[in-house]
Amino acid sequence: MSLHDGWAALHLEMPPRVPRTEYSAEFHWDLVNAVTGGNAFESSEPEVREQASEAFVKAWNYDLVWNTLIAADDFGPWRTRMGQGIYRADGADWDDRVSSPFCSPEEVLRFDPLDALPHPKRRELIDRFEADYKEQQRRFPEALAMTGVYVTCISGLIDLFGWDLMLTACGEDPEAFGEMALRYGKWLEPYVEALSEADVPVVMLHDDMVWTSGAIFPPCWYREFVFPSIKKLVRPLRDEGKRVLFTADGNYTEFIADLVACGLHGFVMEPATNLAYAAEEFGRTHVLVGNADTRILLRNDRDAIRREVERCMAIGKGCPGYFMAVGNHIPPNTPVEAALYYNEVYEELSRR
Repeated sequence: MSLHDGWAALHLEMPPRVPRTEYSAEFHWDLVNAVTGGNAFESSEPEVREQASEAFVKAWNYDLVWNTLIAADDFGPWRTRMGQGIYRADGADWDDRVSSPFCSPEEVLRFDPLDALPHPKRRELIDRFEADYKEQQRRFPEALAMTGVYVTCISGLIDLFGWDLMLTACGEDPEAFGEMALRYGKWLEPYVEALSEADVPVVMLHDDMVWTSGAIFPPCWYREFVFPSIKKLVRPLRDEGKRVLFTADGNYTEFIADLVACGLHGFVMEPATNLAYAAEEFGRTHVLVGNADTRILLRNDRDAIRREVERCMAIGKGCPGYFMAVGNHIPPNTPVEAALYYNEVYEELSRR
């Protein structure tokens, strides 16, 4: 029972099998068709693609479906477009739009998110969150549904200013940039307050706050200007009994303890973050998700794929809230036979 196992792991009750989730596999159409026997492609009608993805998620027995709602579209005109490289099949996500409402680091430092960004009504936000959550439940009734915020803190600043202006502005005046970041966090507070009132038990906060190599900014800067905001955003959610998970790409190993102190219940991680450390320090008290390396699947080496699943299982099986996942997606260029073998090994080893 996928939903039962996901709910148990979310509450650290150690289900008899290690539950799982994946990212992007459900629109790897060659894989989807191989698993479901369907005939869906990027060029298919939306309802055909949707039904195929739903059938795949059921067949691969996802216990959790990752999802957020609030993104850069909520910024109104205050959004930098940096384009989008090809990721999805047939280049469906290619985007060559590059523009910004900001022209200089000085404009970034003068920007006041709390004053400039839109302020939706509380009821409108509650309705949006509940509608998104119910849609996830409709599409994936046998998996744990969620909704949440994609643009928490650093991810929001990247979408506002773009990488170049963000890094330059912070380099020129880290104190002023930090104060502006705190104002951005205050702008988000009504969103999470509405989410705390919504009929939504599971919340995802996403923030790509680091690179693969680690911190973008000095660690002390995060501790002064980022983690206080995250702690304030988590508090009303926890007060209303929500389970709050956190996702970041890259390597945020050095910040897991800080994020635990912010009140988060669990962490979704790419392979750059140290799963062994997270499990040793927090594996009995927090949910841990992911960490298998997609690059191993891309090489299509069966022995290496088995070793990678064995590595994650050796760590995760002792953690009551561990979910297996390929931590940095199963993209459409993954060999189908590699993905199928990965799933075969996962199913073989998933029983505790």
